[in-house]
Amino acid sequence: MSKYLVTGGAGFIGFHTARALLARGEEVTIVDNFNDYYDPSLKEARIKVLEEEYPQVKVVRADITNEKKMEEVFREGKFDKVCHLAAQAGVRHSLEEPRDYERSNVLGTLNILEQCRWQGVKDLVFASSSSVYGDGNKVPYREDDRADKPISIYAATKKANEEMAYTYHRLFGLNVTGLRFFTVYGPWGRPDMGVFQFVEKVAEKKPIEVYNFGKMARDFTYVDDIVSGVKAALDKSFPYEIFNLARGESVNLLDYIKEVEKNFGRETEKIMKPLPAGDMEVTSADISKAKEMLGYEPKVSVGEGVKRMVEWYRGYYKKY
Repeated sequence: MSKYLVTGGAGFIGFHTARALLARGEEVTIVDNFNDYYDPSLKEARIKVLEEEYPQVKVVRADITNEKKMEEVFREGKFDKVCHLAAQAGVRHSLEEPRDYERSNVLGTLNILEQCRWQGVKDLVFASSSSVYGDGNKVPYREDDRADKPISIYAATKKANEEMAYTYHRLFGLNVTGLRFFTVYGPWGRPDMGVFQFVEKVAEKKPIEVYNFGKMARDFTYVDDIVSGVKAALDKSFPYEIFNLARGESVNLLDYIKEVEKNFGRETEKIMKPLPAGDMEVTSADISKAKEMLGYEPKVSVGEGVKRMVEWYRGYYKKY
């Protein structure tokens, strides 16, 4: 049994990761600030599930930007490994509130790196994003592609995380693995994401806004597959590596919506819109490196993943 810190453990991916680690008998401490970027009641519900299933889980309600509190958490926890998933998410929101991203994603990550440095943690796995690829790369994206032209403030902060993490590896010997997630969806998902909102709109028989007039594609990745990659990265100890975690194939946005509609047995109105600032037209990952070095093998098709997500949505909201 090892001691893990999972930052952002009340969030979507953090919840699933903490649950998987607890299921295999690890000792897990969660840090989360339960902010109101989206409905905090969903975060509370996730934590309630964890506490009911695994009463031994430790939950610390704190913000990673609080340096003194993070020092206290690390000193008391004596962690073997840190899984840093806490972040201010959302590409479009980053255009409106950029300072939220600077604080949470840059300062918050710096605090985590500093505590790993001073409290003797040797292994850190952290969440990056497909958004770091920005402009100028051909699909599918490879980890050795240039990632120096971000088109959103969110993407810029995530790239900054990668650069800071490398510096801490280079200067202080921290073993660091960064994971570039691609459009993660599934049960307990984030309500601010389009993949969640499509389900919500079809359920409520409301129109769906489809951006770039439907000419968008995403490498939709089911959350269980993402967690399998996170666990594999935590179980290794690379000096410094970056991996794409994705399904490994792009699906057109309209085809994803069709899968949602199929599960509800009805179609819904689509309102075609231009591409918003900061959004990428296509994301597509080359996952050969993760397959080779992590043994990563995504298993859940979009059809099966959407089915599971809709089943959860109906059960959780109890009105569809």
